[in-house]
Amino acid sequence: MRLPRTHRDDVLIAAAGLACGLLLWSLGLYTQGPGTELPAGPVVVAPLAVMTALAVVRRTMPRTALLAGTVAVVADQFTRGNLITVVMFADLVYAAVVYGPPASARRIPVTTGLITIAVTLGFLAWYREPEALLIGVVTGLITFFPAITGAVVRNHREAADAARLRAGQTALLAEMDRRNAVIAERSRMARELHDLVAGHLSAIAIHSTAALSLDDPKTSRYALGVIRENSVQGLAEMRRLIGLLRDTSGHDEPAAAPTLDGLEPLVRQAGLNGSAGGLTFRLVDDRAPDTRLPAPVELAAYRIVQESLTNALKHADAGEVTVRLESADHALTVQVTSPFGARPGPRAPGSGAGLVGMRERVALLGGEFEAGPDGGGTDGGGPDGGGADGHRMWRVRAVLPVAEDDKEPSA
Repeated sequence: MRLPRTHRDDVLIAAAGLACGLLLWSLGLYTQGPGTELPAGPVVVAPLAVMTALAVVRRTMPRTALLAGTVAVVADQFTRGNLITVVMFADLVYAAVVYGPPASARRIPVTTGLITIAVTLGFLAWYREPEALLIGVVTGLITFFPAITGAVVRNHREAADAARLRAGQTALLAEMDRRNAVIAERSRMARELHDLVAGHLSAIAIHSTAALSLDDPKTSRYALGVIRENSVQGLAEMRRLIGLLRDTSGHDEPAAAPTLDGLEPLVRQAGLNGSAGGLTFRLVDDRAPDTRLPAPVELAAYRIVQESLTNALKHADAGEVTVRLESADHALTVQVTSPFGARPGPRAPGSGAGLVGMRERVALLGGEFEAGPDGGGTDGGGPDGGGADGHRMWRVRAVLPVAEDDKEPSA
């Protein structure tokens, strides 16, 4: 078993106490008169030597030092007495409260207080003189007062440790919040970047592949026109997004977000991009007239439609792509159906990030999302998902909840 290491300050306290005590002894300065002296000579130094030795372990063995010190200070009263012995005993009481276990820190002040009261009453009953109160005062100064001082110091230290612990925990939580905020912002930026640019890049990839694979000047010219239009639009969207990211003005005003009013030109542009692949696009808006929804709901619905149209341009078979909006039961339902089959000709590769982004947008609003092949049927682009030619349909469906008090009044 390895003993605890002695603190350097305790060694200095012991050395200083021993030196001062020996100085007082050599000068013949004692705490009691000659009438109280039992042994004479160097025996006075014995309690002092014990007390200074105990000062070395005042931190590492506080309770043991206090018990042994009590015996030494009592023994000192049977000699001429040394003031340093008494002073160092008071330091042992203080150290036992500050460095001892919590139970000792609670009991020592109470015990020393009771001892002070008992000594005062005992000497008053013995001497029956007011001067006996001075003995109680001295007893309180070397026992109760150091214990109370140690309790105050210990409480302050524990409060400081608790404050440092809370500060560390607060800093850790703040760092976790910062990291979560950064991750959430990166995810939001990734969704926005994907939704803004993926459609234009997909159209560019499809038509550039068509222009390279088909030896038809008319088709190539048309494809190059679509490529140029999507390039310009994609570049404009990228510049707008980069401008928002570089904005250091510190303003908290949100940038203008797309709304459902922009779905018609979005569907029209998709029709231009998909005409070469035999795709047609139709928008069916079954919402009540002049319905205005919360901005987060409209933004999510717009991005879901935008990404669904992009996926249709990449993967859908020739036929009609239907975008349907319905508003009922305090929710907005967005459904996009497209022909699902083996598509000939050029196709743009996909990474699956679009479906992940749509699912994340719906989850942030507490809605429901599903995407996958639907059963066949004959209702062109209807809710059952079947195509007019009996082919299977790919359906993307999102239900975005809207509280009644969240609806915005129409302009």
